Amino acid sequence: MTYENVKKEPLIRIAKRPELSPKKAMLIRFSSIIVALLLGGLIILALGFNPLAVYRDIVKGSLLSATALKSTAKIAVPLLGASLAIAPAFKMKFWNCGAEGQITVGAIVSTFFALKLVGDLPRPVFFVVTFIVAAIFGGLWGLIPAFFKARWGTNETLFTLMLNYIAIGFVKYLRIGPWMDKGQMFPKVPMFDKAARLPEIFGVHIGWIIVLVLVIFIYIYMSRTKHGYEIAVVGESISTARYSGMNVPKIIMRTMFLSGAIAGIVGWMLVCGTNYTLSDSTANGYGFTAIVVAWLAKLNPFVMVLISAFLAVLQKGSNTIQTNFGIPASASEVLTGLILLCMLGSEFFINYRFVFRKKTVGGDD
Repeated sequence: MTYENVKKEPLIRIAKRPELSPKKAMLIRFSSIIVALLLGGLIILALGFNPLAVYRDIVKGSLLSATALKSTAKIAVPLLGASLAIAPAFKMKFWNCGAEGQITVGAIVSTFFALKLVGDLPRPVFFVVTFIVAAIFGGLWGLIPAFFKARWGTNETLFTLMLNYIAIGFVKYLRIGPWMDKGQMFPKVPMFDKAARLPEIFGVHIGWIIVLVLVIFIYIYMSRTKHGYEIAVVGESISTARYSGMNVPKIIMRTMFLSGAIAGIVGWMLVCGTNYTLSDSTANGYGFTAIVVAWLAKLNPFVMVLISAFLAVLQKGSNTIQTNFGIPASASEVLTGLILLCMLGSEFFINYRFVFRKKTVGGDD
């Protein structure tokens, strides 16, 4: 290699890594969590607290009592549901960043039934009807950007993000307008009647059973059906899909309707099973956190269960250490974000490696 060629070569470059074995990949992911905990420990030390005591209380406050376990499950259920919602769209490389809005729309129509029609229907019928209607309206909300993408090739990322703000803005209108609770000083939607609240099994609303059924459904749908095969082909190459005779616009719209429908069901769970009312923050960021879950899980529904549970433990545990140690909420969020950052960063080292410039024969760079 000549001197000129050596000088042109960068000192460090990034190269695609040969595919690692599952064991090595898992070791890197596990190491990233250890690194995150060590870095988080330094932050906790800087705040003047014992890292081991704080981590112990995170686990204790999220898992080691019946009450804590129920609270953690109520966080994990909608997060898992939102992750399942965006998985088919992401498999198709349709970047659905609008799960927040689709969840909110499902919550809005569920709230309408809860406020206006709950006494007119038998309770089982009420839940079935609201479940179906929430899924339909969530699906229709997801169908809007899909139609524009299929018809005119619009940017789905921006389109779905903007629809989030429209849905939340409509909730604000309802909260301070036609659905405002007249008996309250602060403008809010009235709390639901008990007849409109989902029944519980093991102290958690029945939504957890529905979500686990959806895990199996999405796995089979994406890996064992013709629709799932078509989603994968469109995601790999739209040109190939068209060449093989697939109706690409139909596949895009059908998949996004399914994605929005599942998100709408999550909205139904949140208002009828957890919050018992509608607010601007009903979606609570689940639609955005779900993107991290789906990406880390490589769109595998069963892995999403584990990651959703892990993030729920972190969130519930963070609330506990705020109470027990007086750690600011912002510091708890930094700790959670640091762990997520390291977990995401581990995927880089699984797929890529650093290559350093070799020295010349004479030893000069």
